[in-house]
Amino acid sequence: MTSRFLICASITLVSAYGQACDRACLKTTLDQYMNAVVKHDPAAAPLLPGFRQTDNSVVVRPPNGVWKTVTALGKVQRRYLDPVSGQAGYFGTVEEGSKPAIVTVRVKVEDRKITEAEWYISREGDPGLNGPATATQAAGNFFDAENLAKSPPPDRVVPKAERVSRTSLIAITNSYFDGLSTHDGTIIQAHPGCMRLENGNTVAPRAASAKGPATDCTSGLTNFSAQLVAARRYPIVDEEAQVVLGLGVFIRRPGLVTRRNVFSEWFAIDNNLIRSIYSSMFFPSNEAPVPNWPPYDGNWPLPASFAQPAPAK
Repeated sequence: MTSRFLICASITLVSAYGQACDRACLKTTLDQYMNAVVKHDPAAAPLLPGFRQTDNSVVVRPPNGVWKTVTALGKVQRRYLDPVSGQAGYFGTVEEGSKPAIVTVRVKVEDRKITEAEWYISREGDPGLNGPATATQAAGNFFDAENLAKSPPPDRVVPKAERVSRTSLIAITNSYFDGLSTHDGTIIQAHPGCMRLENGNTVAPRAASAKGPATDCTSGLTNFSAQLVAARRYPIVDEEAQVVLGLGVFIRRPGLVTRRNVFSEWFAIDNNLIRSIYSSMFFPSNEAPVPNWPPYDGNWPLPASFAQPAPAK
């Protein structure tokens, strides 16, 4: 009797929540989506009615946005899979005609249909901390697709005995953002010499020189221009690869005119510590709706230009 009850309960759960999507299913679905984008053919991807997509936080409807611009997958291709959250991610390069872009792509799969896609796209010459390029100012964003190809993220399956739990992976990743928000690198749980690539450009580690000491991903935070790391999310935890996707927004210190940056960062974790970080990020204008996904839909926090003046006393 008990066995029959459990079987019936299992059937009811599958009927209520749809078919589960394991690692193989997630990889197949992600590949279908990426190939459909390259072919400019939304019908080639299993998109759910009501599918939502953002390109750098701007909602787009197929066949617009990257559905028009992306023409091929690039030299660097990494896929990370999370059957617990039902999400899969692509990090690496894509081609837009003759030019590369460095991207993070997150897709959510429910009942073997794609319900969401979120793109973080970095292109050479994009606006940086100080905005777009002008006659007197070059674009301030980092971009180096060739360097990313020389130092790509890990593509691995970590032996079970060497893995840490999903909860620990997220906590270790979050220590990085706590360190940035408190401007205290000692909070970050990372290996000495931990590497970080921002839009393909190696920003850590740096060897000691006449200009200063050696640095790594925990260094130089005392004068870091961000006040806090807001809207943190960890949608993809690939336990086999021991890789976590962290998403969020760098909010600048009061009085600074530099832009926020909205980031995707992939954390490779070894022996309970961060080994390397790979980022694709962009620098939106104050009016841009970022991050535009839960837990903060729309524009959060509101830029100062949107604030209402205090009533006169």
